[in-house]
Amino acid sequence: MRALAVIAVVGSMAPLAPAADKLSLEDRVELTRGLSAEYANAKVLLPRSKKPLEFNAQAGSYDKKEWSAVAKESGPAARTGDTVQITKIELSDDRIVLQINGGFNGGRKWYQGVQVVGGMGGNQVPMNNGNDSNAPGGTSIVVLFHKSLEGVKASEVKKLLAPVLDFDRHSVTEIYSETLPPEMQQAIKQKRALVGMDREQVRLALGQPVHKERETKDGMDLEDWIYGQPPGKITFVTFNGDKAIRVKDDYAGLGTEVGSAKQ
Repeated sequence: MRALAVIAVVGSMAPLAPAADKLSLEDRVELTRGLSAEYANAKVLLPRSKKPLEFNAQAGSYDKKEWSAVAKESGPAARTGDTVQITKIELSDDRIVLQINGGFNGGRKWYQGVQVVGGMGGNQVPMNNGNDSNAPGGTSIVVLFHKSLEGVKASEVKKLLAPVLDFDRHSVTEIYSETLPPEMQQAIKQKRALVGMDREQVRLALGQPVHKERETKDGMDLEDWIYGQPPGKITFVTFNGDKAIRVKDDYAGLGTEVGSAKQ
């Protein structure tokens, strides 16, 4: 069995901000798991901003004039209709900061400087494949709740951000999932990969991997698909041919291994 993956971040990525005492480990894991590496379509122009763009959760709105002024100064991170990805999450007592496409200095190459130590053979490999975002740059959004985050769910955060981000992206391939066995349909809805899934089913569940790595072991041609980014859940899906033979989850930065499955 491979050693537990250790995630190394090269560059300026900061650790997960400490949450308030009322925010339990379960709350933090749920929010991190539900928001990390999520894709969305921009419903408005998102400015590039060094300072996180403020979104008022209580009012369900943002200061359009302020965002417009920032866009004029720094340019767009994403235009209406562009696909973006949450690449980092910070939890505080009354707010959530979502880094989009690597933040102010990010964009289509936000993954540069990020490496995974682990996977096949314990090698250090760059996370530089599978980025689905077509946005020109990156930014950050701070969701201000003005109260404790206790009990707040990732699904609620996505609904709150509906005026600016659409997380309910649908495609023709998703219709295919309705023909699958109930257990597999449920896993796809919950964004979990299962042993026995083929590559298309894993894509439906988790999207495109951040990185792929291949090796030949015991006469088998294996390929690891790596998802996620620290701090948060990192998932390793190992394929032999077209079938997943192993799925392993680790919470980098939270010190919690959340699941492991193998053939």
